[in-house]
Amino acid sequence: LTAGLFLALASYPLPAAAEKARITNISDVSFGLISNLQSDSRQSQNLCVFSQGTGGAYSSSASGSGAGSAFALTSGSDSLAYEVEWSSQSGQTTGTSLAPGVPLTGQTSAATQQSCNSGPAISASLTIVLRASQLSQARQGNYSGSLTLLVAAE
Repeated sequence: LTAGLFLALASYPLPAAAEKARITNISDVSFGLISNLQSDSRQSQNLCVFSQGTGGAYSSSASGSGAGSAFALTSGSDSLAYEVEWSSQSGQTTGTSLAPGVPLTGQTSAATQQSCNSGPAISASLTIVLRASQLSQARQGNYSGSLTLLVAAE
């Protein structure tokens, strides 16, 4: 069983709002070959969120490539659900669970520049979780999918 996830940054035609919040330093997630199906498999990464909201306030939301924007990876007709966790602190391997399309409000960032090349280079953590309960029921295959992240200044 192998799993990979393509992460995309949301870009909507909102030029004024787009300049108020931004995610950088994000990369694709690869779980590689998963041989232990009896324990959860987690992949975390640090990223930078910049927000011009008051005190760096922002909300984050995510949508997956599964039916109805569900967080799901696919291999042919087989599906493997995953979970998304978000933390407004860097270096975390757990966070608050996100529901597809539902904003997590009240987040704050210390980033001082949109490209995060001055001030803190990382300010948040994203964790993708494949639960053992899902892994143990999955059929062998190469699973992939995409996840779109959206941040908005508050």
